[in-house]
Amino acid sequence: MARYLLRRTAFLLGSLLLAATLLFLLLRLLPGDPANSLLSVGATPEQIAAARHQIGSDRPLPEQFGSWLGGLARFDLGTSFVSTLPVGQEIASRLVVTVPLTLLSFLLAVVVAVPVGFLAAYRADRWYGPLLNGVSQLGIAVPVFWIGMLLVTVFALRLRVLPAGGFPRHEWEDPAAALTSLALPVVTIALVMSASLIRYVRSATVDVLGADYLRTARALGSSFVGAMWRHGLRNAAVPVISILGIELATTFLGAVVVESVFALPGLGGMLVKGIAEHDYPVIQGVLVVSTFAVLVIGFAADLVQRLVDPRLRAHLSGGRP
Repeated sequence: MARYLLRRTAFLLGSLLLAATLLFLLLRLLPGDPANSLLSVGATPEQIAAARHQIGSDRPLPEQFGSWLGGLARFDLGTSFVSTLPVGQEIASRLVVTVPLTLLSFLLAVVVAVPVGFLAAYRADRWYGPLLNGVSQLGIAVPVFWIGMLLVTVFALRLRVLPAGGFPRHEWEDPAAALTSLALPVVTIALVMSASLIRYVRSATVDVLGADYLRTARALGSSFVGAMWRHGLRNAAVPVISILGIELATTFLGAVVVESVFALPGLGGMLVKGIAEHDYPVIQGVLVVSTFAVLVIGFAADLVQRLVDPRLRAHLSGGRP
């Protein structure tokens, strides 16, 4: 297991380096000059040259990349061209919105999807089994921004029980106000995520319910609940864990849409603003942090799978489980 952790850590760092290199190169292919974000319309060539020198875009690309990569190794994401604030500081201020939004949505989706997916598989012969499956299919097809606007229309504009958007100026100093502001965004993301998770939980449960080891356990006198707890749960959890990791990473990356709908000052809004202003340090910083988060989530999901399934641990050691 120690060798596996070292190997995966090396793979994570290598993937992050490759992603950082690709991000740096692809951003330089975008049309427009980042120096224009510092200047007004009608700037003279001398002013443009001075702005390029100020932000360092007049230096050769290898020199720019080396400087940025060296800062990244020191956990320094650079300074914004527009706000002149450290990018790391700005990202940290946005993560206090994006991270709770992602985690709360994920937890709510899991709480909904696991029992509903199990029920859809266990009671597939009842009328509500296919109904639950059909509702999950519909939830996958509906765009997340449409669900967000629908919830705003119902709960904010008509019932007036929840705010339509925004976030408290003092952030989490008032937890109740912060959670209230995140209520509709969290439900929006959780509905879409749970619709997808229900299908995977249902599929994993169907496979377990038809397995020989479960029937053998029942034949030896175990109750259905006992057989599922001792034998079925772990086997059903292995494929679902990988999907949970993917869904969590997708939710973190896709929060930009929901944050735009609800006017939340999260990481997504920062990325959109950085792209509009050609603020390379901001764009690079947000994308590198997002890439690192996705890689860490994948690493954690893979590790949890090996802790749950002894066959995977045996594969690492080359022995029998």
